[in-house]
Amino acid sequence: NDIKKHVTAVQVSPKLKNTSQGIYINLTTLENSAYCIEMSSAGFRVVGRKYDDTSLSTIANMNYETPYALLNSISQKYRESFGGELMNKLLDLAKNSKG
Repeated sequence: NDIKKHVTAVQVSPKLKNTSQGIYINLTTLENSAYCIEMSSAGFRVVGRKYDDTSLSTIANMNYETPYALLNSISQKYRESFGGELMNKLLDLAKNSKG
């Protein structure tokens, strides 16, 4: 849920079979690039460049510990959006601490 404001769309794949071993997430970045992401005990990794696509699953793609690390790698606009939100929160904290 906390990445929703930093992506255009995110949802569990309604077509691919999700198991106790992992689930597939369809994601569109702020650049409007579509991805299919596998979430498993190994982490998060890109397995396709469109929704419900696992054509890259046989390639040894990098696993990321968090969805934030994966998004940081694939989306410049995610970095800008997340960084902007963080800066605003820090400014609010600074204002509130001054009384």
